[in-house]
Amino acid sequence: MRLLVLSDVHGNVEALDAVLARVRRKRFDAVLMLGDVVGYGAAPNQVVERLLDLAPPMHGVRGNHDKVATGIDRGAEFNEVALAAARWTERRLTPSNLRWVRDLPRGPREVAPDLAICHGSPLDEDVYVFSDYDAEQIFAAHRPRVTFFGHTHVTSAFVETPARVVVRPLRGEGRLVLDPGFRYLLNPGSIGQPRDRDPRASFMTFDTRRQVVRWYRVPYPVEKAQERIRRAGLPGVLADRLAAGA
Repeated sequence: MRLLVLSDVHGNVEALDAVLARVRRKRFDAVLMLGDVVGYGAAPNQVVERLLDLAPPMHGVRGNHDKVATGIDRGAEFNEVALAAARWTERRLTPSNLRWVRDLPRGPREVAPDLAICHGSPLDEDVYVFSDYDAEQIFAAHRPRVTFFGHTHVTSAFVETPARVVVRPLRGEGRLVLDPGFRYLLNPGSIGQPRDRDPRASFMTFDTRRQVVRWYRVPYPVEKAQERIRRAGLPGVLADRLAAGA
């Protein structure tokens, strides 16, 4: 089975279009969407519609911005900029698109034997996973061998070996052959708002038969996404940070 793994689009249709163009000629059996479809970016409806138009079946989970932008969560933990963007998104989503985002299930979600998806930690969908300590707590309580997660906007791999947990930041593009004796927490990074100082959209693929994960970076017209944000009247910092990948 070949899987396309997407996360943290954040209403950035220019970035999503670039990713979909990159994989247009590849065949996938399913799409894994790890949450935060909306928030920050100024094209929430267009992003939802692109995802709904995908040919392979999609297995998704909600993100924290999806919850706040659809009224599930009040956003008490959000900063002023994030909350302003969520409120703007809630007003702009069409009724049917808002329902679709609101109905995304809570993670973790097992999508195949020993394969799960979630937004933040599998132990708490709103918690960030950054360190080997974070990963150790998850591996102690969460059983699937491979879990894809998002939320941090940083492409990375956490690997539980018999000796220890290894943390691997994943730069540029590359591949990882999974060891059958190890367990993995894998983050594809963010399509719509990368935070690893690389502004290019980030995503992963997973070939379950060959047990190969690949990660990719795709340039997109950042200036168009910036212009859309500024034209919408959203906080300017949301446009500025796209060019810095921060």
